[in-house]
Amino acid sequence: MALEIIGFPRSNFVRTARMVAQEKGVAYEHIAAMPHSDEVKAINPLGLIPVMRHDGLDLVESSAIAHYIDTAFDGPALVPTDPREAAPVNRWIATVNTSVDQMLMRRYVVEYAFHKDADGNVVRDVIDQTVKRLPKMFAFLDTAVAQGYLGGDNFTMADCFLMPILAAVQNFPEGKENMENSPNLKAYFAKVSVRPSFTETAG
Repeated sequence: MALEIIGFPRSNFVRTARMVAQEKGVAYEHIAAMPHSDEVKAINPLGLIPVMRHDGLDLVESSAIAHYIDTAFDGPALVPTDPREAAPVNRWIATVNTSVDQMLMRRYVVEYAFHKDADGNVVRDVIDQTVKRLPKMFAFLDTAVAQGYLGGDNFTMADCFLMPILAAVQNFPEGKENMENSPNLKAYFAKVSVRPSFTETAG
C-alpha cells in the first residue's frame, strides 16, 4: 500500500508530514480530511491530525509519522543516525512542537482564524495577551537560525516543523511585523521557502 497522509491541508503538522515525505523523495497520497472526521477518527479516536497509513500500519502524531517516514524509506536522513548528532535536532523538534506551536499557532494563528463572535469579528482576548510575548519568541527563533537553519548549518526535520508555523504566522499583522524585525529569521524563511518540499505542500 502506498503511503497515505491524511489531514486538513492548512494544518501545520499535516504540512510537516508532507514536507518530510517530499524531502525523502517518497511518493505519497495526501487525503484532505478535517479533524474529528470519521476518516481521521478511524485511525485516531481523538480525532487529531495528521494520521498516516502505510502497508498495513496506521500511525498518529506528527512526530511519530515524520520519524517513521525518515527511517522507513530510502533518501537523505532528516535526523542524523548518530545519537549525539540526533539529540540537538530532536531537541528543536520538541521545542517547536511544544513552546513554539503553542504560542504562535494555538494562541495566535488559530485564535485569529477561528475564534470569532456572532458578527464574525475576531475575539482578541487571547491574541492580545500573546502579542505581548511575540517579540521574545521571535528573538529566540532569530538566534536559533543564525547558522542558516534551525539549530545548525544543515537542513533537518526540525526545519520541516518550523517552516509551516512561520508561514502561517505571517498572515496576521503582528506576526508579519515581528518577522520583519527578525533579520536572521527573515533570511532563513526566504531561503527555505523555495525548497520544493515547501512550495509543493502549500495549500
